[in-house]
Amino acid sequence: MRFQHLVRTKLYRFLSGFFFVWLAYSPSIGQDNQTTKSNGAILDVGIRLQKSINLYAENGITAQYTNQKLFAKRLYFGLSYVTSRLGTALSSNAIKQDNVLFHAAYYFRPNRLIRPLVKANVGYFKADYDDAMFDVLPRTSLLASPELGLCFCPNIPLKINASIGYNLLTGNGVTGPGTLYPVFVQTSVTWNILK
Repeated sequence: MRFQHLVRTKLYRFLSGFFFVWLAYSPSIGQDNQTTKSNGAILDVGIRLQKSINLYAENGITAQYTNQKLFAKRLYFGLSYVTSRLGTALSSNAIKQDNVLFHAAYYFRPNRLIRPLVKANVGYFKADYDDAMFDVLPRTSLLASPELGLCFCPNIPLKINASIGYNLLTGNGVTGPGTLYPVFVQTSVTWNILK
């Protein structure tokens, strides 16, 4: 019972934060934002679903930004937060782990429906073992990972990205967190809130 209340509280905080960011950065309803239209800025906000091969599913939020001056809207800069708390650990006793990622992505073939992309991520990983007995184990790590993938970009503000990535910094439980596996796949579904 206490666990379900904790999950509901964390999920409520997560959703409240997500909607606050969406409301803060979207143009006012019914208002014609000429500045946004003139520079062609894009702010994609949405969800990221990530799965380490042979380990945990981690889900969270993602956002990325570009404008006409960034290689004609081919170069994006963004931020993602994914956690097993909203994945495998949501309804099990799996290890709770959090990832914060900053990324730069380059989209090829900018006017096509399917666009290849490359992405470089850097960030921070933290595992929460929930027991003092495991305090001797490493629980944090820096993150660095390249990704290769494809983006489905129709003529609406929607983008669906799918990619495969490789964590360059991993662990074996002694020299780094044992749940930081090298290969992961991810899918992101985002909406341009400036359009």
